[in-house]
Amino acid sequence: MQQKTIAAIDLGTSKFSVAVARISGEDVEIEYYREHPAAGIRNSFVFNPKQASEKLKAAIGEAEEALHIKIRQAVVGLPRFSVHQKAASGTLPRSEPDEYISREEIETLKDLALSTYPLEDEKREVIYGAVAQSFSTEEEIQLVEDDVIGTISSSVTGNFKIFIGDRSRTGAIDKVFNDLSIAIARKYFLPDTTSSIVLSQEEKINGVALIEMGAGVTSVSIWHGGIMRYYAAIPFGGNTVTNDIRLECGISESLAENIKLAYGSCLPTRLASLSEKVLQIRYEDRPTKEVQVKYLAEIIAARTREIIDAILYEIQQSGMQDILRSGIVLTGGCANLTGLAGLVKDMSGYNVRLGYSRHLFSASGCGGVYATGATGAIGMILAAKNDSLQDCVEALKVPVPEKEEEEPEEEEPAADGNLFGINEIEVVPTGKEKEPKKKREPKNKRPKLIWDTLTDKLGSLYDFISKED
Repeated sequence: MQQKTIAAIDLGTSKFSVAVARISGEDVEIEYYREHPAAGIRNSFVFNPKQASEKLKAAIGEAEEALHIKIRQAVVGLPRFSVHQKAASGTLPRSEPDEYISREEIETLKDLALSTYPLEDEKREVIYGAVAQSFSTEEEIQLVEDDVIGTISSSVTGNFKIFIGDRSRTGAIDKVFNDLSIAIARKYFLPDTTSSIVLSQEEKINGVALIEMGAGVTSVSIWHGGIMRYYAAIPFGGNTVTNDIRLECGISESLAENIKLAYGSCLPTRLASLSEKVLQIRYEDRPTKEVQVKYLAEIIAARTREIIDAILYEIQQSGMQDILRSGIVLTGGCANLTGLAGLVKDMSGYNVRLGYSRHLFSASGCGGVYATGATGAIGMILAAKNDSLQDCVEALKVPVPEKEEEEPEEEEPAADGNLFGINEIEVVPTGKEKEPKKKREPKNKRPKLIWDTLTDKLGSLYDFISKED
């Protein structure tokens, strides 16, 4: 059985995710997954290659040291923002019109869609991906892929949705990895690869909106009939919420992020007794600052509602708002914000669930591999396996350490559990809440040609104006 190792790197706005997996036939084992603070990234694209390469070098080096490997190439995700889409058709004449149309011919048609589509400005644009929407023969139209295979015709036409991005932004990614002497095996359009690890085939067929909420971008991809029909991206994400907390509370960005994760909620009216509690932020050289938990939730809810309004606007722009029988699936690093799924459900009326990686792989000792923030990197691993990419790494010899006499180590004092460095945060009551009732002890515990451009459909581009008090 052929074995190979694939390395995937997700360049997020706030974090870099590095994943390494061993592929044995159809079996995928995640051997390493870790997230690191990002640099040089804005709205999911590289704006400062030097900063990004320096930060990424340390992250990759840590993976290489842990696994005793040298990463020679990797699969990487493309930016999710500033992507526009065009609908077009391409026709492939057949040399043997009396023979059945084969799957190989359909794959050829798809490949030609990517390599020969006439871009308006090849110096500035690049095709991120081409998704076949339907196929037509001399006698039939609007056929899905499985139905067109086996038919007879002198030609076959594919109707495609072409996703086009900025060439300079892919060039910045190339610069980062050139600096690291790592080849890019493949660049993936993340909304496509992420869907394969998060969505079931039934959801894709019945109609579903996959919302990927990152720190700098929130993307909306809509699936129906098993095909991605629409894509749009919004330049808002979790960082916007963090910035609001920072400005309103007059604290540092890192502290605002930690407070958001630990105590933030999108639903201030559902905090119960916690709404009356206060966070006391203690500094070494400044007076203690107090922030009420309910006020924190109100700040988060105001900005989150704006992001959800933009998401619902894009769903309406797609014209498919009435056929999303499987509702909305939230994934990405910011999807776990407390109360987010409930707020989206309240505002949209759709059924909403969080999108975690489905169990299509094995993993042991890799913390966070099943979290919503890991779906980008893990989705690329699965796509690389299906695309039969070559081995990405080189194994290194493991040094055998010399035996030394171990000296007894002095015991260190136990950590105080403080998440925020020199700042100490304490949740204290305001005195308004009632004394909690004593709980009774339970008695028992249980538990992509001939091209004909049809329509140009630019992704919705608009400016959002952020209010800062």
